[in-house]
Amino acid sequence: MLRKAILSLALLSCSVFAGPKVAFETTLGNFTVELNQEKAPITVSNFLKYVEDGSYEGTIFHRVIPGFMAQGGGFNQDMQMVKTYAPIKNEGNNGLSNDRATIAMARTNAPDSATRQFFVNLTDNDFLNYGARPPGYAVFGNVVEGFDVIEKMAKQPTTSFGRMQDVPEKQIVITKATLLK
Repeated sequence: MLRKAILSLALLSCSVFAGPKVAFETTLGNFTVELNQEKAPITVSNFLKYVEDGSYEGTIFHRVIPGFMAQGGGFNQDMQMVKTYAPIKNEGNNGLSNDRATIAMARTNAPDSATRQFFVNLTDNDFLNYGARPPGYAVFGNVVEGFDVIEKMAKQPTTSFGRMQDVPEKQIVITKATLLK
């Protein structure tokens, strides 16, 4: 009886705290991320602007490093940077860690420089967390379906393109990004 009550409570708490989900369709397969509005409200709001305006569609995963991460959302198929909204405040100190299958914002060396580029961690990357490297890289959700697609990305041959390295030889294009209802 007690075990059943605890299980019911656990399931209820999971459903209460579930955040918005975004489904990505790519030329390599599909994956879905669940966003954590509670811990990363600024980052989630920013990310959803790009999803809702459709501007992730037609962008590529331009940097993929096996055993590290797959980064995308900022370049089109001609390897040109795409338009961004203003940079956001870094929420790297939100208590979420750059663990395997989490999604985080890419940024420059400037702490509050993230705009639209994101990355999915292929492994636990503790060195990207706030405690190891203030201000850290802001995690704002995790892959809940299709992580095998992210792992497939890491198996694709890469090359250099201009000054960029680790660019997949065959483009991995985001063909659709949809906020699930």
